[in-house]
Amino acid sequence: MSSAENTPQRFPFLSEAEVPVGGEGWESMYPYYLVPSEDTKEHEEKLLWFADTMHWSRGAHPFDSIGAEAVYYGVGTFSTRIFALPVSLGMDVRVVNGYVYIAPQGITDPVRVQERAEVFQKRAGYYYANWDELYGKWKTKMERAIATMDSISFPVLGAYDPDSVVEEATGRSVSMDVLENYHRLIDEFFAVWQYHFEFLNLGYGGYITFFQFCKQAFPLITDQSISRMVAGVDVLAFRPDDELRKLAQLAVELELVQTLRDGGAGTEWALKAAALRSELESTENGRTWLAAFDAARDPWFNYFTEYGFTHDQDTWNTDLSIPLGSISQYADKIAAGEDISRPIERLREERDEIVGEYRALLTAEEAQQFDQLLGLARTVFPYIEEHNIYVEHWSHNVFWKKTRELANLLVEAGLLEQADDFYYLNRFEVDMALTDVVQSWAIGVDIRGKQRWRAEIERRKPIMGALQSVSAPPAYGIPPEQITDPFAVMNYGVTTERIKDWLGADQDENGLAGIPGSLGVVEGTVRVLRSEKDLPLLQPGEILVAPITAPSWAAAFSVASGVITDIGGMMCHAAIVCREYGIPAVVGTGYATARLKTGQRVRIDGKTGNVVFLDGGADTETERADLVDAVDVAPQG
Repeated sequence: MSSAENTPQRFPFLSEAEVPVGGEGWESMYPYYLVPSEDTKEHEEKLLWFADTMHWSRGAHPFDSIGAEAVYYGVGTFSTRIFALPVSLGMDVRVVNGYVYIAPQGITDPVRVQERAEVFQKRAGYYYANWDELYGKWKTKMERAIATMDSISFPVLGAYDPDSVVEEATGRSVSMDVLENYHRLIDEFFAVWQYHFEFLNLGYGGYITFFQFCKQAFPLITDQSISRMVAGVDVLAFRPDDELRKLAQLAVELELVQTLRDGGAGTEWALKAAALRSELESTENGRTWLAAFDAARDPWFNYFTEYGFTHDQDTWNTDLSIPLGSISQYADKIAAGEDISRPIERLREERDEIVGEYRALLTAEEAQQFDQLLGLARTVFPYIEEHNIYVEHWSHNVFWKKTRELANLLVEAGLLEQADDFYYLNRFEVDMALTDVVQSWAIGVDIRGKQRWRAEIERRKPIMGALQSVSAPPAYGIPPEQITDPFAVMNYGVTTERIKDWLGADQDENGLAGIPGSLGVVEGTVRVLRSEKDLPLLQPGEILVAPITAPSWAAAFSVASGVITDIGGMMCHAAIVCREYGIPAVVGTGYATARLKTGQRVRIDGKTGNVVFLDGGADTETERADLVDAVDVAPQG
């Protein structure tokens, strides 16, 4: 969609990233190995770095950067050292102006590719052959890890150690438990992210193998047609939204639609949820409905409205306004005679029809291979979605709950003024601060670093505010000739073609190019949502525009007429959920939230991946200039 000869050859380097006004000194907040430096500059300038706004849609507080470490440590071990992906190593990671950026590490040496392929075939083959059994064991491991994390506690440091230290002759102070349990919490978090990638890249690999077979066998086939061959699979990720729909149906049957509607809307729900419960408890029908509501809360409401990578995100259980608002919307639709069920039978019929049409074009031998690869793709697909429930939602919910307990301990000890101050320290600084608290308590002196940490936290607060006030540029650095990492391609939608579109994004004032996420063409007014907190602003019929959507936004898809995201690939959660609900979607546009403004009219085409502006692009010359600055780079070399 842009002139090739005028398209820049690279993005700015990490060292050329402009710091937002007020954000100076941000580098000191994060572990040194997450920050670009002169020591690593030569390495950094050889790579393409793209923003992981899928998981960190805003700048990450210092403590929240632990996720960037755990995630890409997990990617690295399983891609590089355990399953040995033939053409891809792990992803390097940096924090730039508070945002997380990652760089795929490709392999082009044919000798090394062949050597790794032999390891991969042996090890991946074992998992593919025993997938169901091993996946069952994976669920057991995850449940055990979540339970272990939930069992961690941080003893209050009173005037004296408890009597049990003497009576049971333990020979050690319970204050040691504070430090040990903090380390256990961190270790369990990292272990969970090891488990996460035990299956994920293999899942993507299974799908990509089928995808590549189809592209070779059917040169004119669309990406959408391939993805629809694995649609209609019932997975755990849809269960929370299914619970909301069931509760909406029950509300209609019990004649409680008006009661729920009167409970409030949007942010008002938070104020009226308690009053609503009181009103429901006063009637038999209300009590019946509340019993079903409460039964659904554990575990299905332990569900973040994004991906649970930052401490300040709510789950449905911590902010009941979110599920209550969705239930009320669904109940209104059911009462009006609308069918709100997921069209799973239609999806399966279409899926089988597409499979039959393409399979008929193959020879007997090719059809046998097609069947095997399609079977593998359908076998691995549930994990691609279900892991999200166990890891990003259930385990992260427990992890952040425990960090809040620890933060409260530091407030009670006198180190912090308020619990949220905890997250302005990175995980190593928390370790130092805890050590200070424990040792000072043991010695019987005031906390030695109280003023030091309080002053540093106050210095960091305006810096963090400045970092979060701006959007993340989609990429830095030099694009490789070919992007081969399955995680980058399938989850993030970072393909060779998409990078070229990003580089030329400032040259096309008429629209954006993205990845076709879900079929359909729709015209409408856009609503730009920066986070889940903006969801109540979404109006019926609007096109939802966001850095990325989460599976927990499913209720919003009953309101929106289409979806556009900055990042995401064919197998990202936004694309999968939109396909399952029949909502047109274009993902991986790179600049949607930067270039589109709420109220602007667009047309999106979920087959071609194009977004056309119907009433102009950026609103002002200043905004257009800001966009040009984001991709105005020097020529390569």
